[in-house]
Amino acid sequence: MDSAPLFPRPRLFQNLLLFLWALLNCSLGVSAQGPGEWTPWVSWTRCSSSCGRGVSVRSRRCLRLPGEEPCWGDSHEYRLCQLPDCPPGAVPFRDLQCALYNGRPVLGTQKTYQWVPFHGAPNQCDLNCLAEGHAFYHSFGRVLDGTACSPGAQGVCVAGRCLSAGCDGLLGSGALEDRCGRCGGANDSCLFVQRVFRDAGAFAGYWNVTLIPEGARHVRVAHRSRNHLALMGGDGRYVLNGDWTVSPPGTYEAAGTHVVYTRDTGPQETLQAAGPTSHDLLLQVLLQEPNPGIEFEFWLPRERYSPFQARVQALGWPLRQPQPRGVEPQPPAAPAVTPARTPTLAPDPCPPCPDTRGRAHRLLHYCGSDFVFQARVLGRHRQAQETRYEVRIQLVYKNRSPLRAREYVWAPGHCPCPMLAPYRDYLMAVQRLVSPDGTQDQLLLPHAGYARPWSPAEDSRIRLTARRCPS
Repeated sequence: MDSAPLFPRPRLFQNLLLFLWALLNCSLGVSAQGPGEWTPWVSWTRCSSSCGRGVSVRSRRCLRLPGEEPCWGDSHEYRLCQLPDCPPGAVPFRDLQCALYNGRPVLGTQKTYQWVPFHGAPNQCDLNCLAEGHAFYHSFGRVLDGTACSPGAQGVCVAGRCLSAGCDGLLGSGALEDRCGRCGGANDSCLFVQRVFRDAGAFAGYWNVTLIPEGARHVRVAHRSRNHLALMGGDGRYVLNGDWTVSPPGTYEAAGTHVVYTRDTGPQETLQAAGPTSHDLLLQVLLQEPNPGIEFEFWLPRERYSPFQARVQALGWPLRQPQPRGVEPQPPAAPAVTPARTPTLAPDPCPPCPDTRGRAHRLLHYCGSDFVFQARVLGRHRQAQETRYEVRIQLVYKNRSPLRAREYVWAPGHCPCPMLAPYRDYLMAVQRLVSPDGTQDQLLLPHAGYARPWSPAEDSRIRLTARRCPS
């Protein structure tokens, strides 16, 4: 007969501590409040596929005492795993699942069929298989986790849902890179440089507009005129529109990124690049008529701004400034050839925002607001001492009057807190502000108010907060 162990097993010991804690709370008359506690995540499972893309999962358990609310968040997380590509001729994962039913009686008869995937059914994460040689398909339930939603799609099926991976690699997280390239960031590690180059130029020819420094992201340049934008690499060679030759619209490789060049009959011309740039680029303009203004913008890491500003002011790398050349309209007689000038750029720094995390902050602003909704920021415009956001309302949690599908949300100051990034989804609590004479009716996001990136966890928290407001 085996002897009993001298010490309790770890799980038994953990349960014993939990029981004693509950007993102590009851004896002291303490009522359990708030959500339970999650156990640590277990290790990630092996990839669901042996080659190509698949899914890995990890889980955790919610420990809660009687009277406690469920834990906030998800009990399972899924991430995309990428293995070496499948060899040529390998049978796709969905085809293999359909083939499992080949030669097996289905549909309540003894007839058998050969099955191939069918992609025209409503739910792409069901195992919909077409009977070869027949005009019908059959659904055999859900596909296995890790199956591609459709041929060539980025999403994969998990628990019957088609999910895409966020920048954190987690499926369905919705995590996005901010303008600085940080996953889930708040655009606080970089500066937004936005200016208009208005130099008219003393002669027709190439003029320097700005230096686009190494590390720049989300570069955008636009103007409306018969002039042409030109881009030069650090080696002095033109990427496009150099040497008095106009390049065709298209995508060009430069500084480790793709530069998309467009030109229409507007006449409007644009350059766009996602970045980050691997080295400096020089933006120029080939003047043929007076310059009406060239708008340019990009995001730059904070630590790169001072070196960039110094290089812009000194232009410490060789620049090629072509001599004047007669083009339409003809330049004035005997023009004075002046060196190319580069505008002095200044950063647009904003002080850090106060910490607004925590349940108390969420509860205060939810209960004291007129509207709480989920919205996507479509644009941001600064004017005078206010910042105006154009948002698209996606889900309303609380409203005291009807909302339109698109609204403007106003925030005080040139550097509002929190700062909302374009093209991201937020949960926000706003107040309705009506002027005494009734001429202004605005939705106001207070300074240090509630505006947080939307996530399933934050959605759960805000729904729980709604039940705690005093009636």
